[in-house]
Amino acid sequence: MSIQEVAKAATRQINAVVVSSGLMAKTVKVRVGSTKWNSRVSKEFSRTKFLKVHDPNSSLRTGDVISISPGWRVSKTVHHVVSEILAPFGDPIDARPPVPTEEERIAEKEERMKDKLRRRDLRDALARVDGAILKLERNISKAKKAHSGVVEELETERMLLTRKSSLLEQRVSDGKRS
Repeated sequence: MSIQEVAKAATRQINAVVVSSGLMAKTVKVRVGSTKWNSRVSKEFSRTKFLKVHDPNSSLRTGDVISISPGWRVSKTVHHVVSEILAPFGDPIDARPPVPTEEERIAEKEERMKDKLRRRDLRDALARVDGAILKLERNISKAKKAHSGVVEELETERMLLTRKSSLLEQRVSDGKRS
């Protein structure tokens, strides 16, 4: 596939009519019309296809004529996202939440990815600290048998690592809440 074909597919807009809204969270069902040529009878037949479309702000109502763009996979069955409302049905566009632009959707996705990576780093740091604590506890049990002075040093180091571990656990849980 050439660069022009990729760019054309990425910017392709499809007009559709909202058939079902409000039943799925941030998702609507739309009807897309097309025609198919039958060479046997030399005639075009109209076809309708039903698609599920991601609606980030739940701003669509049944009967709206919208423009959608493909290639924004949200789930197993949702592969399109709403670009704009062409003709509203019912409530005026001003009374609804705005449809986010492509730049806003990309920025939101990048922010979610950064949060995910931050939580992963905290979780990894917590696992490393927990591993160090277990290693120290094994060393303490070995040292108790041999020397008592080394045991006190290892006990204080374990206390410090335990404090660090609890702080990391708190940061991980705070990251999950936000």
